[in-house]
Amino acid sequence: MTHASKAQRNARPGAGGGFDLGRLLLEGRAFFALIAIILIFSILSPVYFSTNNFLTMSSHVAIFGLLSIGMLLVILTGGIDLSVGSTLGFAGVFAGFLMQGVSFEAFGVVVYPPVWAVVILTCAMGALVGAINGVLIAYFKVPAFVATLGMLYVARGVALLMTDGLTYNNLGGSEALGNTGFDWLGFNRLFGVPVGVLVLAAVAIAAMLALSRTPFGRWVYSTGGNARAAELSGVPVKRVQVSVYVLSGICAAIAGLVLSSQLTSAGPTAGTTYELTAIAGVVIGGAALTGGRGNVRGTLLGAFVIGFLSDGLVIIGVSSYWQTVFTGAVIVLAVLLNSIQYKGRKGRKTSPPAASDDKASSSSSPQRVAA
Repeated sequence: MTHASKAQRNARPGAGGGFDLGRLLLEGRAFFALIAIILIFSILSPVYFSTNNFLTMSSHVAIFGLLSIGMLLVILTGGIDLSVGSTLGFAGVFAGFLMQGVSFEAFGVVVYPPVWAVVILTCAMGALVGAINGVLIAYFKVPAFVATLGMLYVARGVALLMTDGLTYNNLGGSEALGNTGFDWLGFNRLFGVPVGVLVLAAVAIAAMLALSRTPFGRWVYSTGGNARAAELSGVPVKRVQVSVYVLSGICAAIAGLVLSSQLTSAGPTAGTTYELTAIAGVVIGGAALTGGRGNVRGTLLGAFVIGFLSDGLVIIGVSSYWQTVFTGAVIVLAVLLNSIQYKGRKGRKTSPPAASDDKASSSSSPQRVAA
């Protein structure tokens, strides 16, 4: 039996032939935390446990969930993206700018693009921001923290310049101009479910399939596990790094569209500190900040933990200052539990990623071992 096989066997609950309750609770901590939050706030508030309230809270979670999924892809490769909050705000402002009409003074016309064109152009803008991050990191070897921190300020600064610090209001459009429907993402429901939640579900399913059923997913895990070994095994590491930042930018742009639609306005300060919330969702979901371990299912649970906790504190009337304290405590606890979970595995790149729903983990390990 190889060293990697032993590590894989020992990482499973009951590896020694018995039932390991501690490991089960540790690996399923996000799920159990979510259940605990729902039970506690249902006791403290009679309005918390209701279908309508859960749907409302889920529409808020959709913003964090979209950012967290994009952040997960980056973290799986061993990177970090601090610009997603600013990209979200920039995306909202960019969409608001387009909805207000684009003036071509040379021709004396003002073009009002339809909503579908606004969505596509905004996602393309998010992809461009992500591509700049990816190229700086993959090809120019700029540390991910520095590159994305710089882009955080650039995106926020451009948003402020575009609006002069003001907010775009009344983004509903006009039937005469043919650009109505922007508020559809924020207020409409399909089959009783908010559209924003359905968008989150679609993005999550696409990410799950990409990570578990495609070579790209195996490349992502291999890059995060051991970039050098992955490159020697034929993995296009640089392209993978650029791709995950592009996808993170697109997820942030979609989140910006959903948020602006919910608010029917777009401000340059929207999404401030949301990058930290996205990282928290990924960490609470069990992903390793060192890369190579994590899955979409855990990240979604992490986003719901943060969203349901924040909304629950609001419902029971807790001060916003205490909300910040509680959220920070949850993040610190999640990082501590991650350290305990991956203790002893640090530096052992031959063991497969702990991803139950991402089959790519088992496929990427032989590449690293062989290399």
